[in-house]
Amino acid sequence: MGRLGRQDTRVVADALLAAFPQAIPEWHCEPAPGLGIDPAALTQEQVAEWVGHGRWEPFAAALERVGNCARPIRLRGSSMRVDAATGQVISTYASAEEPDGLTYVRCGNRRESSCPSCSRLYAGDTFQLIRAGVVGGKSVPEHVAENPLVFATLTAPSFGRVHGRRDGTGLCHPRGSRATCAHGRPRGCTSRHSDDDPMLGQPLCAECYDYDSHVIWQWWAPSLWRRVNIGLRRGLAKQLGVAATRLAEVATLQYAKVGEFQARGAIHFHALIRLDGPKTPEGFAPADTSIDAVTLARLVRRTVASVRLEVPGVDADDPDRVLAFGRQVDARPVTTHRRTDDAAQALAPEQVAGYLAKYATKSASEDHQENDEHHRRLRATCRRLAERSVGTQRRGTETDEDRVEGPYDLLDKWVHMYGFRGHFATKSRRYSITLGALRRARQRAQSRIAEHRHCGQPLDLTALEADLLAEEDEETTLVIGNWTFVGSGWANETERTLALAAAARAREYDRESAALRKHTPNRKGTRV
Repeated sequence: MGRLGRQDTRVVADALLAAFPQAIPEWHCEPAPGLGIDPAALTQEQVAEWVGHGRWEPFAAALERVGNCARPIRLRGSSMRVDAATGQVISTYASAEEPDGLTYVRCGNRRESSCPSCSRLYAGDTFQLIRAGVVGGKSVPEHVAENPLVFATLTAPSFGRVHGRRDGTGLCHPRGSRATCAHGRPRGCTSRHSDDDPMLGQPLCAECYDYDSHVIWQWWAPSLWRRVNIGLRRGLAKQLGVAATRLAEVATLQYAKVGEFQARGAIHFHALIRLDGPKTPEGFAPADTSIDAVTLARLVRRTVASVRLEVPGVDADDPDRVLAFGRQVDARPVTTHRRTDDAAQALAPEQVAGYLAKYATKSASEDHQENDEHHRRLRATCRRLAERSVGTQRRGTETDEDRVEGPYDLLDKWVHMYGFRGHFATKSRRYSITLGALRRARQRAQSRIAEHRHCGQPLDLTALEADLLAEEDEETTLVIGNWTFVGSGWANETERTLALAAAARAREYDRESAALRKHTPNRKGTRV
């Protein structure tokens, strides 16, 4: 048991021992306080039986490799690394070498409700990606901090009155509170809703609420965002006095965007929009000095307000619609450590990056009470519109092979997102580094760390950052594998509970380390 003494493995022991001090007799360390396992989730008998069956050792080893993932993928098979030039086998690996004969890999789920560990890793990568596009770093030059940058929030239009907190007062709909709608319900509400009030986002009258248009708008929201991008480029060209087709010779627009569900179940977008100079092979050119962040923010607001998209109905009985974003458009300059935009509207880069990364790991089910009547009706509307659309496409045909694909094809696949089919986190090609590059750098770093731990030598990862992030010009090795999917998740609820507890413990370790670094001046690099 002595080999389990490292911090990245002891997190699960701390979590286990906090609730069951005698669970692992061989472990003699004092467990850290707090963040223990809820005794209602596991019993002493369950833990004792699990440890007695010899599952502690292989589980702890597998949990360390997948970084406390709650739902790892289980594989069986083997792989080898081969030199592409000589054909020489460099190394081999087989799941049979593992204690339980299986190889575990991370699930990679970005949603916090599904896997806190993988979600936290995704949020961290997203934070680094977004921050690099604001102040530089991670292969992005620092002079991007001089380019105009705007933080914009684009909301959905109204589909009917819903309960909310308006004007910062907490008042809902004070106007029209004495009037009633066609269904006899009040058109206003004088209540002051708290932040956790389950009424938030619920329609004042569900019969008046336009559920069909809500779903249709959601389905086309990604296309609306594309229209905003096109409109912004045209507006920039006009502002700079050049033809739209020649804009790349003068300026380029880069962005990073995440989606968030409001309490009413409607998606809205948070985006960082940066103005760069002319397109170059490296990107990140200095911007034209004739447009500052305040001007760019004004252009964003004007463009979003003017964008329109005409879309067809789901069938002949459903009318065409003209879609637009909501009237509540917020666009503010972001002030870095170098720029001096309007101080009253300034946003710190870390504040914005953290905000976007937070919502990049959320899903529809994490932003509202998904089982209330309003959200159940949204899902039912998705299914009903999907059936109508499929019925129209199949009209006059006899087989599925004859079905003609329409604009609402696969709507039924997005019921859980109320019709929203877009990605929750997207960016332009030259905004900053990619998530793939960050993942490759992490794999390289873990390999270096393992090598130096084996040799007992210190390692400064900060000094190696450029090397870790570098792209390989050509593949020098081939990986040949033969793998079979066995299943997903841990073997039983005991192991799943321990994985979740270990993820919580690891999060606290990282917070403590971050606080220590913050109060330790001149601390350079990461040495292991």
